[in-house]
Parts: sequence; structure tokens; C-alpha cells
Amino acid sequence: MASVPIIPDSYNHVLAEFECLDPLLSALRLDSSRLKCTCIAVSKRWLALGSSGGGLNLIQKDGWKQRLFLTHKEGAISRVACCLHDEDYVAVATSQGLVVVWELNQERRGKPERIYVSSEHKGRKVTALCWDRAALRVFVGDHVGKVSAIKINTSKQGKAAATFVMFPVQIITTVDSRVVQLDYLDGRLLISSLTRTYLCDTERQVIEKFWKIGNKERDGEFGACFFPVGKNSGNQQPLIYCARPGSRMWEVNFDGEVQSTHQFKQLLSSPPLPVVTLRLDPHYTSSSCSPQSLSFPKLLYLTEHCVMTWTERGIYIFLPQNVEVLLWSEVKDIQDIAVYKNELFCLHTNGKVVHLSLLLVDRCIERLIRRGFWTLAARVCCLFQNSVISGRARKNLPLDKLEHLKSQLDASTQQDVIMQLEELISKLEPLDSACSSRRSSISSHESFSVLDSGIYRVISRRGSQSDEDSCSLHSQTFSEDERLKEFPAHQEDEQVELDNVSHASVTVEADRNETFLPFSIPLSFRSPSPLVSLQAVKESVSSFVRKTTEKIGTLHLSPDARGRQEAKDDEQLQELTVNLVASPQEEKELEPQSCQLPEEDHLRDLKAATAEAIAKLQDPLVLLEPQCMRRVLQEWLIYLEEKFGSKEHSASSIKKSKTVCAEEERAVLEENLRLDPTDGDPAEQSSILEDCTEKENTDETCVSKTMCEDSTDLKGPLDCCFQVSPPCVIEPDVQKDLTDLTTLCFELRVFSCGNGEAEESSDGSLPLEASWTLACRFMRSYFFLLDLKKLKQCIITMYATSPNVWETYITGLKELTCHSPVALAMENEDMLKILKQLHDLGPWDDSPLLLVHAQRLYEKFGETALRPLIKFHPSILPSDIKQLCRNDPAHFLAYLDSLLKSKPEDKRSSLLRSVLQPESVRLDWLCLAVSLDAPQRANTVDAEGNPRPRSHLFTWGYSQLILLLIKLPADFVTKEKMADICKSHGFWPGYLFLCLELDRRIEAFTNIAHLDDLSLLNGEDGSIPETIEEWKFLLHLAQKHSTAFHHHSPQNGSAVSNGSPSCPDCITVENVALLLAKAIGPNRALPLLQECGLTIDLSERFTGVCEILRVAEKRQRALLQSMLERCDRFLWSQQA
Repeated sequence: MASVPIIPDSYNHVLAEFECLDPLLSALRLDSSRLKCTCIAVSKRWLALGSSGGGLNLIQKDGWKQRLFLTHKEGAISRVACCLHDEDYVAVATSQGLVVVWELNQERRGKPERIYVSSEHKGRKVTALCWDRAALRVFVGDHVGKVSAIKINTSKQGKAAATFVMFPVQIITTVDSRVVQLDYLDGRLLISSLTRTYLCDTERQVIEKFWKIGNKERDGEFGACFFPVGKNSGNQQPLIYCARPGSRMWEVNFDGEVQSTHQFKQLLSSPPLPVVTLRLDPHYTSSSCSPQSLSFPKLLYLTEHCVMTWTERGIYIFLPQNVEVLLWSEVKDIQDIAVYKNELFCLHTNGKVVHLSLLLVDRCIERLIRRGFWTLAARVCCLFQNSVISGRARKNLPLDKLEHLKSQLDASTQQDVIMQLEELISKLEPLDSACSSRRSSISSHESFSVLDSGIYRVISRRGSQSDEDSCSLHSQTFSEDERLKEFPAHQEDEQVELDNVSHASVTVEADRNETFLPFSIPLSFRSPSPLVSLQAVKESVSSFVRKTTEKIGTLHLSPDARGRQEAKDDEQLQELTVNLVASPQEEKELEPQSCQLPEEDHLRDLKAATAEAIAKLQDPLVLLEPQCMRRVLQEWLIYLEEKFGSKEHSASSIKKSKTVCAEEERAVLEENLRLDPTDGDPAEQSSILEDCTEKENTDETCVSKTMCEDSTDLKGPLDCCFQVSPPCVIEPDVQKDLTDLTTLCFELRVFSCGNGEAEESSDGSLPLEASWTLACRFMRSYFFLLDLKKLKQCIITMYATSPNVWETYITGLKELTCHSPVALAMENEDMLKILKQLHDLGPWDDSPLLLVHAQRLYEKFGETALRPLIKFHPSILPSDIKQLCRNDPAHFLAYLDSLLKSKPEDKRSSLLRSVLQPESVRLDWLCLAVSLDAPQRANTVDAEGNPRPRSHLFTWGYSQLILLLIKLPADFVTKEKMADICKSHGFWPGYLFLCLELDRRIEAFTNIAHLDDLSLLNGEDGSIPETIEEWKFLLHLAQKHSTAFHHHSPQNGSAVSNGSPSCPDCITVENVALLLAKAIGPNRALPLLQECGLTIDLSERFTGVCEILRVAEKRQRALLQSMLERCDRFLWSQQA
């Protein structure tokens, strides 16, 4: 048997490729000669692939099953960067030098949108993109050395703000040559050019501060990156590593000072490690190669303690702090690499993409065994047998697993591998072991694992590959004929088809009926029809409307959110013209309430008017003028009123002209709205409304009808009948068009005035209260034609100050679901049974029907019903609960507190920040939180406004919510107001945090002294004194608080006395002096205490502790000296 080279035991990591991405590129048509991948980026969720055709493919890494396709007419994609802290954002640079920032809207299940386009680098080649790791900001560098910053205003803070508030591009600097690499960490921007590396402090408000790292220049592409410290590194600052010529790196501190130079040239003389891949068998040559003098074009931080780079020859991974080469492997022709944790996605010059993982050898072998790649796993075992034999690998690769691996090999063709594996097993355990016979009894057709208890878990193998591998990309390849048959070609037609939709069209594969790739990526590209589809027209309308006016910034005209109709038990129901997603059980209960008549020619005029309105809305001149859009909708609404409006309104339109009726209605509406139920005496208002009803019966003028109808609005929506189902059968296509236009009328506030004519109220011609009344009447009349999801969002955004509009919407939903099983059970069942029934009827997604059931629960059970509703998040959003509890904000606060506690700690701040918008309302919610379920102010604040001792230990009902709220980012003035609120209510934990954050340290120490708790002086939150002046101030505060203070002041904790052994946590001179001695050492502390004249207040206990500290310090010095001497002797012995 030929001897096989064995890799030394110093190498215990390997690069492995477990799945081939070639089928993915083939399905995306990125494997052709005319269309190929040009750039790559990766995040926790997405794999982003830019193409030479201007398209950006976003693939969901989990199962490779979801795809977003973003098109760009500005040229090929040259750079792409994913936002790691908020994966809803991605930045793209095109070949023309434009930088486009996209918001994917995945959380809201909307369509991706362009939220920023920067032309600052137009005509130049963008060479680097980098996201801020904390804020929504993108840094851009180009080939002439210009570096700019793009600040993004997210739509999560408000749709209108995101669309119409765009921050100008900020020019950071212009360096002397092409920007090679950008990196960002903790307010510092790292810029690597062809000649040197620069460090920039981007947190300065007036002018940025720059450092040139090192004195020696260089010539060529050399990267640089930040090196974050680990979790267990204490207060150590991050490091910086800069590539230098000759396989060298500079180690730089966070202030830009070069600490040392690391040389890797000699270390790279070791032979390369093989890449574990299914394409080739791994081979290793033990002969050393010559030292490599390399230039590292980029440096990337990889997992913990590792820095990765590459050249035209291979991939290199270093442990720079230890000046070690973790591994290097030969991988040719690499153009770019994107990394996320231990994953590497390599883009080659021919457009191919390879997915590698950096793993320990034993974990790599374990994963190969789990996927059923027996031969490859055995060869890796033999190559890395030194690592396998080591104790750290025995847990993942026990003897049973290795013997099972041997049993899976073919004895006739793989005898050499079996013998090598047997030799490896013999080194682990003698062949006559007592357990060998037990293992040999395991059938070769079974796979098994050994539990910690010693029990064997046997699983039927059923083939050579495990279930996990059955869905891998490698095993799912199609022949060319099958692929062409299954998936129509769309290489070059993609761009043409998408350009017909809009100037910034986006294709989102959401159709469940689409043909799927074997790895679950749907392709929605189809041959375009001879005429532009109606869907494309409406998408174009939506795209222009969102970017035209702030008043409709939150609205969409998208046909994607359509109603779903599902049949059960062979019972087909007529489709309700309500665009929402309801549970199948509930849809079955929603029978049409009015008699459905066959569709006749009486809808012909409405169809023609609808088609004409849609055609007019395609005109850019109309779309760019909101008034023109409103006029088109007014003309169309007359036909809708004629067919589906009330008969009384149609009759009155014959008697009154358009102008006179509009003027009279405005006057009557203004008069009626003075009878708002929120003002005045309710009994008096009720009598006025009754008089109005009597007047309607005797007076048949337009004014009397409008008066009565609007008075009914003010009386309440429950007194009016809703049209929740169509009065006649409407074709699905016609119904969808009617729904889109009707919903757009509501969004643009184009309403019917009740006389057969249309009226628009967004131009200021009607009072705001009048538009609310018209909106309520419009909903009641055309509830069956409104998209309820968009309607809810529009009401929350545009009618936030009108409770009548929201009540009308809820009443319509109640009418729609009055016969549902949940509504029927609401009368007799208890709350737990109703909640269980709602859970069983799911999934609800974001159906408005769940909201109306929550409203019923809240009306019946009150605040008790809100806390269980957190289980339905995000189907029910906090904004919905805020609307339900608008009359009692304390109930919403209880719901929000429960919701935050149910989420992981790392997601609570972002959730709270998204809920409490705008930022101006945070102070109101803070005042409410500190006033509810809180201790009495007299127990926390004394007569002089100072804290009472130990009052910070009181229990506050919403303490976690308050602390999260005050820790949210805010401006200086807001933080000061928060501090005043916390101080006035006696919430001292929050007040101390804000004082330290506002750099009011003296005030913080004063309040800590009043609170009389030494545990507050700790280094975790920065409350320990940092300067000698602060220590002197704290010592004088402790001296000022006499023994009588501790004896006579009321305590929230245990009462103690000053200076006694039973008060180790009180603010006394001796305790503070001991803290000082531990912080700066006893030799420096004693002179400071003598200077302050406090040595007479110290007891023998202090002297004893200081002696112990001195002894410990001496022993520590001696130990360090001994270790250094041993190291020195060892190094000299090695050199000799």
C-alpha cells in the first residue's frame, strides 16, 4: 500500500464545499456568455448576486427558496453591499457611478422600493461600498479617491418622511488615489487607498478628524480592516490590520498608531491544505514550497480572531494576534469574496460562485457522514488523522461513528481507504476491545448515533444519502433539455419586459402557482403579452403616486394584495369583493347579505368608465399632477355612484345642480360637525340629532338629506347599514379594477357628495372634520369595493385624529363578520376558549378580520384580553392595539410591556423604536410609564428634591420598559427632558443612566451618595470615578453624610450604620477609600486620603485590607517576572 501523506496535527481547520451553486446560477441564467455574475455580497439572510445586465438577484440562504429581482437601467452592477444590522436594506453601485439604496419591505410583505439614488460619483467607477454598523448610512469610495456618505431615512419611521425627506450626500474626504477598501466600526471609517490607509472619525459634528496610519507609503492594492475584540476581552479597544508589501501586516490600535509589524512570508512556505469538495478527491503534498511574498488586495474579518485574504493563487486565513497562519488553500482565479461568520462565497473571474465553509476537521467529517458522502469523509479522515486522533475530536467522531463509516465503504473498489481507516481506528482503540463486537453487529443498512447515556439510536439509512442531503443543490441538477422545457428563457427578455412595467420595476416571486426550481426558487418571468398588462399599468400608477406627493406617500396602488377564496367540502362561494386574507373557516361563513343578481348590460357604462380612467392614469402628465389624478377619479366616481350609490342620492341629483348642492353641503357639514359628540352635553346633542332625523322626513331637498345622513355619522357608525357585499354579480377582473380605483379614491380623499357628483376634500376646500364625515359615508357605501388592508393603513396614517373614521371601519368589519363562529362564540364562551378558537382558525397573516375579533375581545374583557394578543404578533401590530386603546393609553402600555418581554433582548430596542413613532411622543409615553404602577413620590424623593436612601430599590411596574425607552437614540434636548421626568418621579436607575450618558457625572455621584448604595459605583455602566478630582469629590460627599444620616434616614433596604462592619454597601468614607485603593492601588490611595484629611476616619480594617492588597500586588509582580524570565530563557534556547 502506497504511503499517503498525513497533514500535521497543527492544522485542525479546513475549507469545505458541501453544495454546488451551479444549478442556482443556471436557473438564474447567470451562466451564459452574455449574462454573468459581476459582484457578490452576503448577510445572515441574503445572498446578493449582481449581474452584467443590471439585475440584482437576492436569494434567501435558508433553503435557497425565495428570490427578489431588482432591475437597474443605469448599467451593470459593479458593487453591492447588504446592511448587516437591518437586512431590509441593500446598496447597489452601477457601472455609470450611480449608487442606489433599496428598501426590501420584507417585514411588511410589500414590494421593494428605491429610497435613495446618489449621483455624487456619476461618471466614475465605484470601487468600495460599506454600511454603517449601527445606523442607516452607506459609505462610497471611487477610483479617483472620493469618499462620500449617504444617510438613509427609513420608511419604518413614516412612509411620507421616507419618500420626501432625503438627506444630502455628505463628502467625507478625497484621498490621493483609488479607494481599495472601506470598513466601519464604532464611529471610525477605515479608508485604504493605493498608497496608504486613513482613519476617519465620522462622529464629529463639525469637522471630521483624520489620521494617516503609519509613515511609509506603498504602491498597489492593499486592504485594511477592523478587528473587533471578543466578548471576553473586557474594555480592550478594537484593532486595525493593514496589508503591507511582502506578506506583512501592520497591527494598529483604534487611534491609528502602529503597534507592530507581522511577517507571514516564512510561515507561508508550508504546503497548501486541500479544499474538501465533491468535485475532486483531496490531495496533500508534504513537501514545503518557497516562502511567498504576497500583496493582500483586501482583508476581511472572519469569525473570531481570524483575518482572511486572497490572491490569484489561493485563499489565506491568519490568526494575526498570534502571528500564525491558520491555513491556506489553492483556489485559482478569484475575483471577489464575501464572508459572513464562517461562510465564504467566492466569485471567480468566469462568473462562477463557490460556497465554502471554514470548519474544524472533525465537524467537517461529521457533516460529510451525516450527508452520506462516505468516501470523501473517509479520505478526509485519513489525511487529517492526527487531528482526528486528538482528544478534542473524539466527541464528534467516536469510534462507533468511524467504524460505521468503514462499513459503508465498498471493499472491492476502496480497499486502500478501508485499510487506512482501520489503521486510524487501531490507534484510537485496540481491535479486541469489548465494544468492537457490539459495533460490528450493527447492520450496514442502518445509520446510528451514540447518545451521552450510551444508548444507540438507530435510523434506517434507505439509500446512500441522508434526508438532509436529499434537498441539496448538488443532487438536484436538470439536464439542459429538461431545464429548457421547465423554465422559459428570459435572459435578455428580462430587462425588456421589466422596463415595460416602470422605470424602477421590481419582480417579486409571490405567485404560488409558478413553476419552481428543484431548490425552490420560483421564476416569474414569462413572455410579455402583445399589450401591456393591466397589472403593469397599475403598478406604474402606484410607483408614480408614491413619489409625487407627501400626502399620498403611505399609499399604494398595487394589485398584489388580492383576496383569497378557498372552497371547502365542494362548496363554491361567490367571491366577496373585499381584498383581505381571511381564514378558510371564516370565509365559509361570510355569505353575501344581499340578493345577487346576474350581471347585465347596466354595468357596461361603469366598465367603460373604469377602462378610460385607468388609461388616463397611465399618462405621466396626469400622474405627476395630483389635481389631475383627482379630476380623473371624480369623473369616474360619478359612474360608480350611479350604479352602486343610494337611490335617494340619485333622485336628489335631478333637483339640484352640482354647484349649488356642493355649496349647500359644505355649509350643512360645517354646521353639523359642531355637534361633535366629544364636545358639549350628550343629551343635548342627542335631541339635536333626533330633530335632524325628523327634518329629513319632511324636507326632500339635498340639504336636508345631507344633514340627516351626516348627523347619523356623528351619532355613530352602528346606526348605519354597510354595503359589505356587491349588489350584483361582478366579474373578478372588473371587481379588481373597481377595488383599485375605489381604494385610490379613499386614499386621495375623493368622495361622493351624495348628489350624483364627486367631491374631493384634500385641497383645503372643506374643513378637516367635513372630510372625516365624507370618509365615513364613503366607507359605508362602498365597503365591498375597498381593500381593507390598505384602508386600515390609510386610516392610521391620515385619520389618526378622527376616532369616527376608525369606528366606522371597525363597524364595517363587524358587519362583515357578524355570522362568523368567533362572533357567535363571543356571547357565551369565556376568553380562553375564544383565544384558542382564534388560534385554530389561523394562520391569519395580516388579515383585518383578526383585528375586529381583537376589538370584540377588548370590548368584552377589557385590558385582560390585550396581553394574550401578543401571541398573534405580527398579525396584529402594536399600531392596531394603540387604535383599540386610544381612549385608555394605560391599556396599550400594558400590552406593549408584555410584548417586549416576550421578545429576545436583542430585538426589544428595535421593536420599541418602531412602535413609538414619531420621536416626539416618547416623552408622553415616558411620563405615563413612570406614573403607573409606581411607588409614591414621597417614598422616593425628600422635601428638597433629593433621592431618599435606597429608594432606587423600589419595584416599578414598567421598569424594563422605562429603561428601554430612555436608552433609545435621541437628541440631547430629548435626553435632558427624559432625565427631568425620571428625577421628578423618583425613578433613580433611569436618572443615573441619563446623567452618565449626558456627561453629568458630578450630579450622578451626588445622587448615588444620597441613595447610599455602594453597589451603584461599579465599572459596568461607567459610574466609577475616572479622575482624581472625581475621587476627591466622592470622598467629600461620603464625609458629609454623617453617621446620623444612616441611623435616622428612612431606608428602603436594610438599615445600617456608618462605619460599622454591617454596612459594606453604604456610602461611607472607609468604603469609598477601600474602593479607591482597589482602583489605583494602596500606595497611591494613601497620599490622596492624607491630602483630603480623611485618614483619621479610617479603621484598622482599612489598614489590613491595604496590606493584603500590597501583598497581592507584590506576588502578582513576582509571578509576571517569573513568567517573563521563563519565556526569555525558552526563546534563547530555541535560538541557540
